[in-house]
Amino acid sequence: MISTQFRPSASLHETVREEIMARIRNGTYQPDSLIPSASMLGEEFGVSPITIKRALRDLQSAGALVSITGKGTYVKKRTRVLRRLDITTPSYEGASIQLHSVSREKITDPAMAVFDPPSDVMFCIRKTIFAENTPFMYDVTYLSSFVGEDIIEEFGNTFVTTALERHGIEMVNTELIIDAAPANGQVEGVFGIPSGYPMLRRFYKYTTTSPTVTVYGVVQAPFDQLACSISIPGHAQQPK
Repeated sequence: MISTQFRPSASLHETVREEIMARIRNGTYQPDSLIPSASMLGEEFGVSPITIKRALRDLQSAGALVSITGKGTYVKKRTRVLRRLDITTPSYEGASIQLHSVSREKITDPAMAVFDPPSDVMFCIRKTIFAENTPFMYDVTYLSSFVGEDIIEEFGNTFVTTALERHGIEMVNTELIIDAAPANGQVEGVFGIPSGYPMLRRFYKYTTTSPTVTVYGVVQAPFDQLACSISIPGHAQQPK
């Protein structure tokens, strides 16, 4: 039976949810481990399977659990990565990338409208960035279709800005927008999170030394897996 008393002010599924979360925090249920089935938990807590499923669904939405069809429900391993948010160049020291695709697409995300992106079809590069073999960023980059095929071929093993710089195209100005939004689409599979999970997003626009090449994009990461730090130089007070 449940090890904590039901609070009159809490519903059954809330009490079950809190107890399971407590077991995750105290290590009873370890990261990446399979928790008992809904029927086993229902029998232990003395509640219906519907109550257990509501509690598990809440914990999945919160990112504490992940359900794998045919296998069961696991405790989600939480990895928090701290990266320096450099205004001029993003810091990816020690990171690796996995290229998903290079295609030709238009920028359709309304959040990028503030950058006044072109309406033309652009190269679109989708990739996941890893730290210590754990995905911590999903990046979608758009850039002019005037970029040569020789540069495009390098995107499979390096970052877009690095590839451009190798060919003499330097970044001269950076614009950033940082917001939060629910997860949807490919990021759900990349990070093993449910639809609607809160994501930290960083939209960017890099103006380069080439008048025909401007880089647009968005980096996404689960809100609890990435933290950014920033250092802003101050101005020494002038002696009076």
